[in-house]
Amino acid sequence: MDAATMKMLAVGLAAGLGLLGPALGIGLIGYSALQGIARNPEASGSIMTNMILVTAFCEAIGIYALIVAIILAMIV
Repeated sequence: MDAATMKMLAVGLAAGLGLLGPALGIGLIGYSALQGIARNPEASGSIMTNMILVTAFCEAIGIYALIVAIILAMIV
């Protein structure tokens, strides 16, 4: 394999694995929030607020992984 092929493999792995974790995390956050709201509908406001906050943190990790993949793609 030449250097360009290895670089694109590294970019694909960095993006793929780096975005897999946040995707699973957001799915679990939504699942847990819906379960909590189903069990206690009166607390839906605070549950939704916390869900949105944690989802934003989880998405930030995915954005960092995407930025790293873009930087890897730009390196010559």
